[in-house]
This record gives sequence, C-alpha cells and structure tokens, in this order.
Amino acid sequence: MRYLPKSPADREAMLKTIGARSIDDLFAPIPPEYRLNRDLKIPRQMAESEIVDWFRERSRENGDGYATFLGAGAYYHYRPVIIDSLISRGEFLTAYTPYQAEISQGTLQSIFEFQTMISELTGMEVANASMYDGSTAAAEAVMMAVRLTGRRSVVVARSVHPEYRQVLSTYAFHQGMPLATVPFKDNGRIDFKELEAAITSDTACVLVQSPNFFGTIEDVEAIGELAHSKGAMLVVAIAEAISLGIVAPPKAADIIAMEAQSFGVPLGFGGPYCGVIATREAYVRQMPGRLVGQTTDRNGKRGFVLTLATREQHIRREKATSNICTNQALIALMANIFMTVYGKVGLKELAKQNLAKTAYAAQQFAKHGKVLFSGAPRFNEFVVQTTEDPYAINARILGHKIVGGLPLKKFYPELGNASVWCCTELTSRSIIDTAVGHVADSERSVRSAQQEEPAEEVTR
Repeated sequence: MRYLPKSPADREAMLKTIGARSIDDLFAPIPPEYRLNRDLKIPRQMAESEIVDWFRERSRENGDGYATFLGAGAYYHYRPVIIDSLISRGEFLTAYTPYQAEISQGTLQSIFEFQTMISELTGMEVANASMYDGSTAAAEAVMMAVRLTGRRSVVVARSVHPEYRQVLSTYAFHQGMPLATVPFKDNGRIDFKELEAAITSDTACVLVQSPNFFGTIEDVEAIGELAHSKGAMLVVAIAEAISLGIVAPPKAADIIAMEAQSFGVPLGFGGPYCGVIATREAYVRQMPGRLVGQTTDRNGKRGFVLTLATREQHIRREKATSNICTNQALIALMANIFMTVYGKVGLKELAKQNLAKTAYAAQQFAKHGKVLFSGAPRFNEFVVQTTEDPYAINARILGHKIVGGLPLKKFYPELGNASVWCCTELTSRSIIDTAVGHVADSERSVRSAQQEEPAEEVTR
C-alpha cells in the first residue's frame, strides 16, 4: 500500500484530523488563479508489461552500437568483462562506506590498492580514496591550494575543460575567490606572456589541464617553474587518465586532479564517475576526502583502516577541508580492477593505440578540413575546423550510426565551425575513413556552392 493513492476514507480521515472539511478548504489560502481545476494532462496508466515494452522502445533510441568520436572529458574505452563480474559481488555492491574497519577489510584493501596505483601512475606521493568526478576534484584541489598558501586568487587556463571551469566558478563565487582566465595561443597551449602577467602576489595557484580540452599536451614543467617562481602552486587537471600510459606524469605539479572514468567506468550519461586528488605527502592534511592506510592488528596481522577523514562529520567544522561526504568506492573499484588487468605494459600499449588512431584520423581530416593546434603534441583528441557547420555534419553522419565530434561554438565562439574529435582503441580505421568521407563530401558541396554564387549574380 506504500505507493498506492490514499482511499477516499483515508483522505476524509486526514482532513478531519487537521480540521478541514474538504480539499477545497485545505487549499483555500492559495489564490484561485494559481490552483489547477482540471485533471492533469498525462497519459493513461499502463500495465507493468506495457511499461517494460515502453522502456525497451526508448532504449532502442539511444543509438546502442553506434561508433563515436565524442570525447571532451568522457571517453569510450573497452571495459574488461571481469569488472562487472567482480563489482557485482555482494561484499562490494552493498557496501556504503567502510566505517567499521573490522567488517570492511575487503573494501578498505581495494581502496588502499587504488590509492597506491594512482600514486604510482601520477608520480605523486599520496592519493585520496577518490572524489565525485574530475570537475569537483579540480575545484577541491584549487581550494586546497588556497588553504595551503593563504592566498585568495586563482589563475585558470582557458584551455581547461569549460565545464570544469563552470564548476570552479560556482565554488569560487561562494568562497570569495577571484578567478583570472589566461588565453591559449595558436598551438593550443597556454599563453606564457599572459600567464606571467596574470600571476600576482595573491595568486594561490595556477590551474591547467594536460592533455587540455583540445587534446594538446601543455608544457607543465615550464608552467610549474613560472608559478613556483612567484610563490604560487601548480594544479594540473587530467580528464583522460589513459594518457598517463604514455605521457609523462606532471611531476612539477603540487596537486593533480584527475578523472578516472577511462579506467573501466561506463559512459553513464555523465556519471557516476571517479575523481582523484593526488599530491605530496607534506600537503596531506589539507587534502579533501579520505585516506585509507595500512596497519597491523594486535596479533601482528596486516589490516586496513581509515587513516584520514578531514570532513566535518569527523572533525570540527572549521577544521574540515571539504563537504565531500563520501568517496566513490564502487566506481574506484572499477578503476582498480581495470589498472590491475592492464598493468604497466598493457596501459602503455593501450595509450599507444589511442595515439596511433588519432594520428591517422588527424592526418586524414587535414586533407579536407583544417586541423587546428597542430604545432604541439597531442594525445587522443584534435580540433577540426570545417566550412560547413559541424552540427549539420554530425546530423548527416548520425544516419550512418556514427556520432561526430563535439562542436565548440558554445564554449569557444571565436573558433567558428570547429569541433573536437576523439579516437580511442575502439575507433576502427574503417569508421575513421567513413567519417572523413562524409566531411570531405560536405566540404566539396559547400565550396562548390560558394563558387557558383558569383556566376549567378553576374547572370542576374
């Protein structure tokens, strides 16, 4: 009866209890013009079998089986089948959070191993037990730098994921942190002259992303040297974790904020994902989230415990470092299994495949469109500028079960008809050739139309 409407007798009893004679009496304080005096315009009720059929039809509209060139912070990689087999075990699936170490050893050990592998991968000394996602991890890393330096303002590269910057803006507004944005140059990298001018004596940190939103790899060493020379910290965001299989980790960074979705986490309409903060041991007391440590019990056996939990539920509010109330334990476990399955050699080979597919695709696209930011190294994303609107191109190739690149007009209007395309190990050469063929056709059509227009004008 919990989810069924109340019976007329139930309603009458409830009205009598509160002293109202009717529903109209109950809603009398609400002006008549704001009351609905008709039935809701909703479809008739359906039987359970009809509801199941309806959802099956809707699922077919999702484009299952389509090839995709979308990236921009959410990446389509192969997920080893062992991941779902292991995370479905009751010990992991039903665990909320490891408050009681004596009955949560499995979860605690998996988190400890996750922290260890993330530290090795990023070149940092310590990593936390995961955050919500890459965007909140970046914002929390910036606030961590503010606490560590005692400074208030932040310098952000415009090549950082636009949605990461939007999340940071929300955090900054309520924290009273001024944000300064630094533009990018023709090669897609941060403008060093503008960066040097933007860093002041009140700059807590510089936030950059590498590979950045355009897929370009930033010169993190040089950026770190500049930031540190002025007493600011360097925070590096990594949206594509697979890049660490071949790109040197940003050891010049003081804090790394990473999205680990590429490590076996499915594309679930934006989440849940797995954010990470990795840093130096000296800064661990200001790290948000929680940290699992290894210890021994009174019998000398190895065990695992929550070593650090600097949130307001555990310590005084004024000492808390974050309002992030839990870690993504189950999602972090997916990443944990993924890293274990691939290992160091496998992850490097995977990254090489991504790099090779992208190099081939960029080369082919360059024959028919303009590939921007080609003057700097990239990972698995590149920007293509076309004569035709990329939305029109995407609509056309969607009919061939291909999802095109992400148009950039919304975030970078100055780039015109540009879109960022992504290739992973799941992007076949035939799919690349098909997409390039459609882009080539559209470019020829537009150019042909442009050439015909002056002739028509002369005729008239």
